[in-house]
Amino acid sequence: MATTTTPARHTFFVYAPDKTDEGATERRLAVREQHLANADRDIKNGTIRAPVGGALLTPESLTGDSKKMIGSMVIYEAETIEEVRRLVEADIYYTAGVWDPERLVILPFIPARPFY
Repeated sequence: MATTTTPARHTFFVYAPDKTDEGATERRLAVREQHLANADRDIKNGTIRAPVGGALLTPESLTGDSKKMIGSMVIYEAETIEEVRRLVEADIYYTAGVWDPERLVILPFIPARPFY
């Protein structure tokens, strides 16, 4: 009798800083709704661990009137780091030139405690 095994899924931390050129914030805001819709889809299918992910802000955002987004962090679950890289590179923030590919960090991650 043949048995099937489920491929091992691993957890990955992604740090995706925004580019710093003029217009980066405007590009982020222009595609933000599409990015969030895609994130909702990936949360539902289990690729992104909900609710772990979101915008990174400047420290001044804590006390100022406005919130300045400067990047993103996401926790992904996937079989390989290459799969996560493909997901990140397919994200509209990446393809629209919001995230800085030169500063992108993808690392295996083991949470100290379960997410839920």
